[in-house]
Amino acid sequence: MSKKYPVILSDDEHNQLKLISRKKNTSKTLRQRCQILMHIDEAHGKKYTAEQTSNATGVCKATVYNVLKQYTEEGLESVISLKRSINSDNAKRKLDGRAEAKILEIACGPAPEGHSRWTLRLLEEECKIKLDIPVSKDTIGRALKKTNYDLTKSNTGVFPKKKTRNS
Repeated sequence: MSKKYPVILSDDEHNQLKLISRKKNTSKTLRQRCQILMHIDEAHGKKYTAEQTSNATGVCKATVYNVLKQYTEEGLESVISLKRSINSDNAKRKLDGRAEAKILEIACGPAPEGHSRWTLRLLEEECKIKLDIPVSKDTIGRALKKTNYDLTKSNTGVFPKKKTRNS
């Protein structure tokens, strides 16, 4: 293993990895990558095998090999930086906080005339008018679910709530 992907860290690199792994806001992935490199480092302290490193850091052997390969081919900077895809969750977000607040404001307001309460389809039509952007009922449902808002909380009397043992 060490012949194929040798890891020899300088003192500065070793200290940089220590600092990164000790920070509170460092992600688990980055912390594990730093630990892998520090365990396998031939220049500082005891050198571990890939199996010992995977057991110590809690990752599989393939992850250890992938980190070592990335370090030898691309360098330390590529290992300690997380490359996010443009298709990540942050890029896919359809509504920002202001739009979600506006939807919640509409849903908490009085229901339209002729209806006893808001439905997702009614909210969808209202949002087209007030937000000027088309928002699907699924997106509205996710936004309301995040805030723990329940469209069926108000009792209309059609289906009376059943008494359960705990209520």
